[in-house]
Amino acid sequence: MHAQVQNKDESSPYASTEHSYRAFAWWGSEKTGLARTDSAPNAIHFTAPPQFGGMQGRWTPEDLLLAAIASCYTTSFRAIAEYSKLKYLDLGVEVEGKVRKADQGYSFGDFMIRPTLTIEDAKDESKAARLLEKAKTACLVSRALVEEPAFEPQVRVASARMSPELTEVTA
Repeated sequence: MHAQVQNKDESSPYASTEHSYRAFAWWGSEKTGLARTDSAPNAIHFTAPPQFGGMQGRWTPEDLLLAAIASCYTTSFRAIAEYSKLKYLDLGVEVEGKVRKADQGYSFGDFMIRPTLTIEDAKDESKAARLLEKAKTACLVSRALVEEPAFEPQVRVASARMSPELTEVTA
């Protein structure tokens, strides 16, 4: 995931009107895959959940989505708290979701965000509660869950001579 600034004024990270991010996942013929991004040095090994035939001890797409919600919420809160000049000691965020059998396969939903904020001064309690609520509506990842992603499929066929080069076929 690489952020690209689309604005001439680069003096502030908030000055840009658009940023692009990218991730890549690869799955071989086994029970595990790799995901990587341009912004992080290490790839993440992932698998299907063990309930669906995946390996124990690896991240799953479900885990990654819940982690994306939790980390987005914490970074949203940090920005809002900083802007509002709220001093806090600690923020822990638990996110839970449920996978259920649906008419067409499975659905992933019923997301619950449980932030626990530790503040130093009781006089900031109502302000802290307001800012926790504000962060819920500011989190880009949780707001994106209702939007169906655009889809650009590609099919590639390995060349007949088994070279590493691939010929691209668009669907």
